[in-house]
Amino acid sequence: MSESEFPLVQFMREGFDPVAELARIRTEQPVFPMEIPGDQTVYLVTRYDDVRAVLSDHERFSNDFAGVIGLGSNQDDPGGLGFRDPPEHTRLRKYLTPEFTMRRLRRLEPRIEAMVEEHLDRMEAAGNTADLVEAFALPIPSLVVCELLGVPYADRSDFLKLSTDRFDFTAGPEASLQAINDAMTYLTDLVARERLNPGDGLLGQLLREHGDELDDRTLASMADGLLTGGHDTSTSMLALGSLWLMNNPEEAAKVREVDGYVNHVVEELLRYMTVVQVAFPRFAREDLDLFGTPITKGQLVLCSLTAANRDPALGESMDKVMPTRESAGSHLAFGHGIHRCIGAPLAQMEMRIAYPALLRRFPNLRVDGEVPFRKLAIVYGVEKLPVAW
Repeated sequence: MSESEFPLVQFMREGFDPVAELARIRTEQPVFPMEIPGDQTVYLVTRYDDVRAVLSDHERFSNDFAGVIGLGSNQDDPGGLGFRDPPEHTRLRKYLTPEFTMRRLRRLEPRIEAMVEEHLDRMEAAGNTADLVEAFALPIPSLVVCELLGVPYADRSDFLKLSTDRFDFTAGPEASLQAINDAMTYLTDLVARERLNPGDGLLGQLLREHGDELDDRTLASMADGLLTGGHDTSTSMLALGSLWLMNNPEEAAKVREVDGYVNHVVEELLRYMTVVQVAFPRFAREDLDLFGTPITKGQLVLCSLTAANRDPALGESMDKVMPTRESAGSHLAFGHGIHRCIGAPLAQMEMRIAYPALLRRFPNLRVDGEVPFRKLAIVYGVEKLPVAW
């Protein structure tokens, strides 16, 4: 298998499953060289243990490419955690960590439950068919981010459009860039308003406790990072998980009827779907040996979360959903190490609330048409999900 044979294999899917070539790479050449434009070689890491090792090794690998090659640092994104290294990453993350404890997040639980019920009411009132992405999976994560950040109710319909446009990758590069700029403009304005009159949301809390330490640009970038990390990913999981449950009515019945069973299903679906297919890029800080493959300083290393989460080293039948498997919580869907997704508990809460509520409201929910899957997407999902009940 040559390095140019499957240059985008890490993003290829057939329905829920990664293409067979990815499993073959994991077995035959687990550190797989791929050529990218510019005559550069990057290395795809695919085995579970190897991916965990790279993601937890911030001594030899950096998320800050500019810093590695001596061009300063990623100062244009002062609050973006994904491309930061310690000690700056540590400094910024410590501000957010207390806001994502279960004790803090439980205050959002009643609001998420209400949002879910409100959208189910609208679906029911509109008839007996819907696009589950548009009617349910897309708006709920956006409104959860609103609730988390403290976006005023008067702004929420506009914010929903902003966040929807932010992740409309079919609109072309110019429209996507404009949507990103519009979202940042709004968030910068929101931070300025919150600084004058801090509310009860995360931004208000940060400003009350750390307002002298965090400038508006950093806070707006933090907020955009939470939007980026918490919107499209949760939308994809709500849609894909619902699709799988409709295709597996016995499991859907357990989610609907057995208290607590949804917790097992959520963890196993996170592993099985792995909607974020590749972790944030890592760059070698030095010349090193990567599991038998020599890597030079500055070279790009990609970790395939999809391949890692299907690795037989995790257990048997990893290409099947088995909610009661012992290793269900060991998945890497949220990454690993210091850059593990800080919003993971919130995403899990959304799914634990949404799946049972949807299935109880519409026990006869079924797919009602063709389901188009995304092609070569960093965040995997479906474009639409026609359903009937």
